[in-house]
Amino acid sequence: MSIKIVTLKPEYAPALAQLQRDCFPTLAAHELMTEAHFLRHAELFPEGDFVALDGTRVVGLGSGFLTEFDFDDASHRFNDMISGGFFSNHDPSGRWYYGADISVHPEYRGRGIGTRLYDARKALVRRLNRAGIVAGGVLPGYAAHKGLMSVPEYVTNVVAGELFDSTLSFQLKHGFKVEGLLENYLDDVASDNWATLIVWRNPDYINP
Repeated sequence: MSIKIVTLKPEYAPALAQLQRDCFPTLAAHELMTEAHFLRHAELFPEGDFVALDGTRVVGLGSGFLTEFDFDDASHRFNDMISGGFFSNHDPSGRWYYGADISVHPEYRGRGIGTRLYDARKALVRRLNRAGIVAGGVLPGYAAHKGLMSVPEYVTNVVAGELFDSTLSFQLKHGFKVEGLLENYLDDVASDNWATLIVWRNPDYINP
């Protein structure tokens, strides 16, 4: 059965909460979004949350909201930025789409679903004439390199193509650039709580 990409509806909330648990086993429980969070997203900005469906089964998610992002003071924690998962920082006039989460069920990886979710986000940003996408990117591959190099060294090697990271390498492939590192971004044992600050700038953006 072909995979469809649709925008968020309230009835997807329970399955999306389970998808979080399936996709992010190394994250602390309080870092995961719940059914209540997704119900709130459906009220605030449903067109910013993209759901991948295999028939009626939820198998992927690309969620986010609009915001003004200060690149001169970019340091932030994930839970603060996403208002504890409720996306209360959503600003309908914000120039940036903040990518809160992108996830594909382990059974469905390697089928191009992640690419389609990223493409859906980019299409939304272009349609709304926004400056681009900004996000904190987790580093699952760093777990295998602890004690061998620091997180900044690891990221440098991944960007150079000398190491592969399932998340960061994928993001780089899709046009994102690393514009900084975020220390204590979230509670993740794999990356010692670090993340990359990744940015995709909309080449069609027209500054009003």
